[in-house]
Amino acid sequence: MNWNLILNFTRQDLIDRHSASMLGAAWTFILPLINILIFTLVFSSIMGMRLGGLGQDLGPWGYSVYLVSGLLAWNCFAATLTRITQVFHEKAHLIGKVRMSLWSLPLYVVLSETVHYLIATGFFMIFLLAIGFNFTWSLLWWIPIFLCQQLLAYALGITCAILSVFMRDIKEVVGVVVQFWFWLTPIVYVANILPGFIQHLVALNPFYHLVLAYRAALITGQMPNLFAISMLTLFSLGLLTVSIWFGRRLERDIRDFL
Repeated sequence: MNWNLILNFTRQDLIDRHSASMLGAAWTFILPLINILIFTLVFSSIMGMRLGGLGQDLGPWGYSVYLVSGLLAWNCFAATLTRITQVFHEKAHLIGKVRMSLWSLPLYVVLSETVHYLIATGFFMIFLLAIGFNFTWSLLWWIPIFLCQQLLAYALGITCAILSVFMRDIKEVVGVVVQFWFWLTPIVYVANILPGFIQHLVALNPFYHLVLAYRAALITGQMPNLFAISMLTLFSLGLLTVSIWFGRRLERDIRDFL
């Protein structure tokens, strides 16, 4: 694995996102800040929504904390998955010229999206400090939860990236699936408002357990469901192993198609 190449791709990806704009890299900080302001001010102050069972009195900010804690993670996950799906096509001009591993190449997407997530989360933490949020050591569980999340995105992305080489419609299919997946995850709503049988279906959603884990660690100060996170990690590792195994068998065809 060529880490220097991956880090260079990551740095260039962060630069290229807003290279044509007047403010350039400053947008990397401006956009997450604007999103946090919208989520916190619009949804809490204007809509005046409240949630029960948050584990502490957050006053008018309860819904914002509930929403942002799940939405930031989802945005990072969805962006990582969709971008890795197309990574072979986006880097096709380099794959044939530069000696690189096809399976480590998507890591630059994971790192780039992680940087954006950390920036957005940093603004979120500043907001929590401003409203007097009572932090606990359980917040440290966010680290393994996030690693599990990105491992899942990487495994699914690699699988879709291999398929997309032979079936170009995979990009559109992933886009549609991600849209449905978002609304099947209790990010903007509370799961217990759903009918009982739908709640059982939602429980099969892997990202549902990640969202619960994030909120348990932050809002209620509890340990997340380690069994669910462990099973999700094992599933991701298994999927990644199988995908790379098939990918290596098809590597010559993949490079030829690209």
